[in-house]
Amino acid sequence: MTGPLRAVALGGGHGLHATLTALRRLTPDVTAVVTVADDGGSSGRLRRELGLLPPGDLRQALSALAVAEKGESLWAEVFQHRFGGSGALTGHAVGNLVLAGLFEVLGDPVAALDEARRLLGVSGRVLPMSPEPLEIEAEVSGLDDDGSLRRIRGQVAVASTPGRVERITLRTPRRPGGVPAACDEAVQAVLDAEAVFLGPGSWFTSVIPHLMVPALHDALMRTAATKIVVLNLVPQPGETAGFSPERHLDVLFQHAPGLRVDAVIADRDSVPAPARLRDAAAGLGATALLADVADPGREGVHDPDALASCVREALGLSGTEGRKG
Repeated sequence: MTGPLRAVALGGGHGLHATLTALRRLTPDVTAVVTVADDGGSSGRLRRELGLLPPGDLRQALSALAVAEKGESLWAEVFQHRFGGSGALTGHAVGNLVLAGLFEVLGDPVAALDEARRLLGVSGRVLPMSPEPLEIEAEVSGLDDDGSLRRIRGQVAVASTPGRVERITLRTPRRPGGVPAACDEAVQAVLDAEAVFLGPGSWFTSVIPHLMVPALHDALMRTAATKIVVLNLVPQPGETAGFSPERHLDVLFQHAPGLRVDAVIADRDSVPAPARLRDAAAGLGATALLADVADPGREGVHDPDALASCVREALGLSGTEGRKG
């Protein structure tokens, strides 16, 4: 195979940032497909006030590609800068405001994100998983003494619940009862990819939502790409507290029973029972790859060089340009 590897990473927030940073060490042809259900912080404020896609996770993905390509570029730093003080701008990230402006002026989130990547000078692409803002609804146990399930809505509520998330669905606030629409370009990117990545990241609010968008789910089932799941280093407080590595895979399978993947990457020290993880991975058709992929200097953070090396092994790549050997 000639030319750079076509890689697509699905997720959101810091987890997607880790995958993108690692992938840019292997290939310039990286597409991020980003969740659009955030309702907290700066993103939530802009979403409520302007009715736009929440820009925060999209901004994080753009900045990850910019930093990976050029080092700490000025525009990447400015995009991530948050205003202080006590006025109306307090807490807003500059990149969120730039994206909100582009969304309004261009009227097309894909065109807006393509313009933003030109501003940042990156060769990768960032796409929303859906062209409309979505809302996460979760069934949660452990909140009531009778053992019943309670439904809670919103990314912040789901991520911070003291209960146990059992299952999520996606709602379309603009079209009550509607089916979540997929970004056409994101669907095509998955179908055209040679490698597709799920995780790491907040499992119920950043990773699994992609499987809840029917057209994107279908593309993940049909793509000929090598599919790789990257597990978290530690459970997310509230959202997946107490989850074992294999429990993460079980939940993934419960939300997409037909999903099959080729490899599961996990940090060696984060897996207390390697045999159980290998069995769970095999249930998805995958091989479990255990390696030292954690950053020794930062707790809960993947080392991008180590993760890139493990990805290269999973894909059977040789050299440093992300070409198939």
